[in-house]
Parts: sequence; structure tokens; C-alpha cells
Amino acid sequence: MPFTADAAAHQIQERLKNIHNLVHEIEEERNRSEHNLNNITKAHDKITPDDKVSPYYQQKLKSLYSAAVSDAQQEEELIRKALAKINEIRAIRNERRIQARNAGNKETIRRGALMKMLLSSAQTLPLYVGKSPGAKPPPLCGAIPAELTYIAKMGDMVAALVKGSEEEENWILAEVVQYNPTANKYEVDDIDEEQKDRHVLSKRRVVPLPLMRANPETDAHALFPKGSIVMALYPQTTCFYKAVVNQLPTTATEEYEVLFEDATYADGYSPPLNVAQRYVISIKESKKNKSQS
Repeated sequence: MPFTADAAAHQIQERLKNIHNLVHEIEEERNRSEHNLNNITKAHDKITPDDKVSPYYQQKLKSLYSAAVSDAQQEEELIRKALAKINEIRAIRNERRIQARNAGNKETIRRGALMKMLLSSAQTLPLYVGKSPGAKPPPLCGAIPAELTYIAKMGDMVAALVKGSEEEENWILAEVVQYNPTANKYEVDDIDEEQKDRHVLSKRRVVPLPLMRANPETDAHALFPKGSIVMALYPQTTCFYKAVVNQLPTTATEEYEVLFEDATYADGYSPPLNVAQRYVISIKESKKNKSQS
């Protein structure tokens, strides 16, 4: 639903108030949890290996453990609510930006600022945290592709296969303007505003970017394995090129280390370069590229 500037400001202010209250609730829950954990530690310190624990003491420990688990679950739920509010604020701001663009008030962003914006977008991409151990990460988390029926939303960033001025095909970073279900085609804008190009592309020429980062410490299977052939955004550009995964991230904040195909180097690959999870994707080669391989 379209937002006026005043309505958007009001909606954002309301969510900021909610976040403020949630942060206080999280702090209270954390203090309560620490108190219970301290009681558990004290109870254990009083028990020696030779002690026979009475039924009363066993029940007391059980109650303390139960309270600690409950506190942890409540704290997790509050954190999830706060993160949801932050995502709602981002969505409102994105909606306002798209409205301004459609009204002809497109903001001109200098290239240096654009590169910083893309880096920030990758670093602040939500981190997937399963609600239970062994929970399966959803589509568009890390290396997990979108479902075949998935349609990218207006304002989403995607990789788009477009034709250049000399009819060569390139994968570029683009933003979804709209999707036409009748024609099964996307309308996308080149994210590089210096190009000022809008493209109408079939669905198979558009690949949604990850909507969440995978945590290497808990969901390593949601990352591309070492040696995988991928498409990655070349640093300081808005184009995707074929690359090989050289090293995986080991923490939630680390990036992939990739080797880009580059014929100017003796071994055919560039030196190792870091690329964020958001900009490393698996893409099927076009028929033209396959025939040339």
C-alpha cells in the first residue's frame, strides 16, 4: 500500500517505539536468566561427587533448569520480534524510495556511495537462526535457491542477464520494478544509475539474490562447497562473473573467498577476492555460453 511521507514517518516512529520497548524487555529477561543461571551454579557448587542428592534437591535443580530454558526461549522470542520490526522499517523505507522513483524523483547516487550501499546491504542482510536444532534453512538462505514458483517482489535485488550495446550478454545487479504474470516477464532497473537502463526479461533471465545469510557455525550445508562454480559480484562493480569458491566463511560476518575466471592471469584465475554471501549465486549458463565452452 502506498505511503505518504507523513504516514511513512508515523509508521516508522511507531515501530521504533516498539523496538525501544522490546529492547528493555530483552534486558529484563536476560537479567532474569542470569539470576537463574547463577542459582544453578551455586546449587552445583554445593554438591560433591560423593553426595547423594535428595529428591527435594533434584526437584529444585529441575525447576531451576526449567526456568532457565523458559527464560532463554522468551528472550529469543523477544529478539525475533525486534528483528521483525527492523525489517518492517526497512520495507517501509524501500517502499517510499520506489514510490519516489516511480514518480520521477529518482535519487542520483554517486558510484562511491553506491558501492558503500551495496556493502551495507550485504552486511545487514538478516542472519537465519533456526527455532530448533537441526531446523532446515528456507529457500533464499545462503546458497539455497528460490523455489521454481517464487516471484521476486518489487524493490528486490536480483541478478539479471541482459544484452549490452554490442549484443554481448552480461549478468548485472538489478532491482525489480514489476512482474507481469501474463507474459511471465520481469521489468528491472540496472542498479548502476550511470547506465539508466530498464530491461524487460523472461523469468529464466532473472535470479533472486539471497534474502538471508546462512550461519557457517550452524548451517554450513546452506553454503556453497569449496570448489563450486558460482556467479559472484566482482568487487567495486555491479556485474556478476563466473568464479570458483576458494574458501568458505567460517563465521556469520565473514565473506566467501573466490577466484574469478580471468584469462589475463597465467592460470586463468584472478587472485583470491572476498565477496559477501548476498552476491554469490548459482546460475545456469546461457545456451550460447554452453556452446562456446
